[in-house]
Amino acid sequence: MEETIGVTEAAQVPKQRGEQLLDSAVRYAEERHWDVFPGTWLEAVEGMERCSCGDTACPAPGAHPARPDWATQATGSAVAARRMWGKQPRASILLPTGRTFDALDVPESAGFLALARMERMNLTLGPVTCTPDRRMMFFVLPGAAAKVPDLVRKLGWSPSGIDLVGRGEGQYVAAPPTRVGGHGAVQWARRPTPANRWLPDAEELISPLAYACATEASVARSRQG
Repeated sequence: MEETIGVTEAAQVPKQRGEQLLDSAVRYAEERHWDVFPGTWLEAVEGMERCSCGDTACPAPGAHPARPDWATQATGSAVAARRMWGKQPRASILLPTGRTFDALDVPESAGFLALARMERMNLTLGPVTCTPDRRMMFFVLPGAAAKVPDLVRKLGWSPSGIDLVGRGEGQYVAAPPTRVGGHGAVQWARRPTPANRWLPDAEELISPLAYACATEASVARSRQG
């Protein structure tokens, strides 16, 4: 059976959360050669979970960079990842985009619709995450973010009219099992496996993704009307 990141043999004693984060961060660096860096984390304050950044109105509690120079902190070294999460085991796992991959960011409902269509079409897919704020991230080859607007226009839609954006250089995504406030954890819709080590180009996925996003946008407009 294929081994997948984030999946272990049924353990007799569940791992502590910090151990899960450290182990996952190390495996992303070691097995996928993804750069990783530790972000903020959640702290219990007066019976509530708050972001370690101290902002009570933090938009992404426990799941954003903890320092402004995060881009230089990101590492593809498993040894360095182990050292960083060893210092702060509760830190979120953040992956910089624009390096080994970009991400196509779409609403969850449109993403699952597109995912089902892609699987019927036997398209090559990379890993895909689901976030607690109901977004999906499709991992694709680097350079996708810059191409997305033109690709969407060529398909006949306005980039500003459909909710499909690319995350590339200078941006990042949160990786499982990172938790975002009290909303839940980032999860894999399609886990990283040896079979999807080679990522698709944005051109291969843009049509079903744009169609699903445009359909959702049209439904939303009709409801408002």
